[in-house]
Amino acid sequence: MSPMRPIPRADTRTQFVRAASLVTAALAALVASVLMMDASVQDGVDILDLVRALLIFVTTGWLAWGAMLAFAGILPLRRQPAPELHSPQPATVVLVPICNEDPICTFARVAAMDRSIREAGLNCDIAVLSDTREPAANDRERAAFARLLEEADGAGRIYYRCRDNGRGRKAGNVEDFIRRSGGAYDLAVILDADSLMEGSAIREMIARMQADPQLGLLQTLPRIVSARSFFGRAMQFASAFHGPVFTRGLARMQGATGPFWGHNAIVRIRAFAESCGLPELSGKPPFGGHILSHDYVEAALLARAGWKVQVDGSIEGSYEEGPENVLSYAKRDRRWCQGNLQHIRLLGAPGLAPWSRFVFLQGIMAYLVSLFWAGFLLASLAATVWAPAPDYFPDPHQLFPSFPSDRTKEITALAVGIVGLLILPKFAILAEAALTRRVRSFGSTARALVSVLAEILLTSLLAPVMLMYQSRAVLQVLLRSDGGWPASNRAEGHLSIWQAMGASLWISFFGAATLLAVSWISPDLTFWLLPVCVPMIAAPILIAWSSRPLTHALFRVPEETSLPPVVSEYHRIVDRWIAPRRPEPDMMPEMADAAA
Repeated sequence: MSPMRPIPRADTRTQFVRAASLVTAALAALVASVLMMDASVQDGVDILDLVRALLIFVTTGWLAWGAMLAFAGILPLRRQPAPELHSPQPATVVLVPICNEDPICTFARVAAMDRSIREAGLNCDIAVLSDTREPAANDRERAAFARLLEEADGAGRIYYRCRDNGRGRKAGNVEDFIRRSGGAYDLAVILDADSLMEGSAIREMIARMQADPQLGLLQTLPRIVSARSFFGRAMQFASAFHGPVFTRGLARMQGATGPFWGHNAIVRIRAFAESCGLPELSGKPPFGGHILSHDYVEAALLARAGWKVQVDGSIEGSYEEGPENVLSYAKRDRRWCQGNLQHIRLLGAPGLAPWSRFVFLQGIMAYLVSLFWAGFLLASLAATVWAPAPDYFPDPHQLFPSFPSDRTKEITALAVGIVGLLILPKFAILAEAALTRRVRSFGSTARALVSVLAEILLTSLLAPVMLMYQSRAVLQVLLRSDGGWPASNRAEGHLSIWQAMGASLWISFFGAATLLAVSWISPDLTFWLLPVCVPMIAAPILIAWSSRPLTHALFRVPEETSLPPVVSEYHRIVDRWIAPRRPEPDMMPEMADAAA
């Protein structure tokens, strides 16, 4: 479809932030490459040196780009006062697409949001859109819906329908509703099955759409709630503590060509209907078939049609649940990997805004960079074996005096660069939180510091493990293996060591084999590979340990000091609908199998 209006142009400030960030990331990548070449030039530059310089340019540039998102968001945005909602209120529907979800939890969330919406003085319909195919599961959904209607007196404003087919999955589910019933509404709040939103947040979103007729989509920043495990609470803390700053940076960077994350957002029905019909890609999955990462594509199509797409992380009252363990995260990440790599076919789609193409490229690189890191490590090992540097440090105060001087120089520079690009932004965010007194809602400056350090430690230990999962996912997609869209298990508990071993023993074997090979071929490199190989060897222990429940002494977030009303109401309804409360189940074996 040709654009109905001009593609939104970035203002001067947005263009400056983009240019400054791109130039800084490119300079950091160039410096890393120059240091790499400088360490090799004394012995002559060979093909492996050129390969490593190229790989370190790409990987360092990627890290630097992520750091620039944080630094771009350090300074608070000058937020305009939220507009008032004027009568008549635009006709609004809240869409809750589900597929094989726990019906009690799903409809308890709907009940909690319905109450919050009414308390906010809004008149909104809610539509639960089911793609569940199993008849017994459908019966349970209908029973929970009947209870919801009775308790909430929801007839005429709360609806449930189950599609006859699952075409297009979630995107097709929403599209089907818009085609059949979208004409009755002006706006739609799109949620996930685990989403919760305060009525006040929805009211502000509606008012923002009402005040700006050119705004096609407004994305909020969902905060993670109800996390229990070490892994889940670390993600919850990062979402609450680092997330707002990264989102501000993203808002500054993308301007009116912002992101859509598929849920906890409001869309203009007319804009969505005109712009966002998704084609089925030719060929078989993983590169053909239904578009999995549909949200990025829908944001690009809205921008192509001239609608503004914006993200605002300051809207309070937007929540979701997160994965409780590494296997659950890896399972979800496999689908995202396939969806993002599908975008390779969309980079040349006609009429897209240049920034939309760049967003596609970012999503693709988010997964390909894992292979680049693995390639860099292998190329460095090969360079050491085939062309060892002859000179040694004579300084007895060096930690490893027998280690080659050139190799020490390049690895030290690499380590300093990685530490700076990964860790420095998080401490900059900590300083911002202390200066703006935002840190108080996380307990205290000292408690926030301990939480930041613990989160850095956990992510550092898990980084090699996730590198392996992501590398395997990328290779599977490139080898044309379709991962599909596995159902989410939102009630997973902690993992036993046997479940973790079943899904990650291959990582342990790879890490041990790599360390043994390096210690035999080039003992001088062994020390430098320990931070990579040891976490791989210990992968089952890390996965099982990080899935264990954690007390609230660490990773404190504001939502725990003062539980949001909609979350509190949801828990109250669940407690009443499930009596007595059933024991929390361990993760089902099929989840471990899917992540293995």
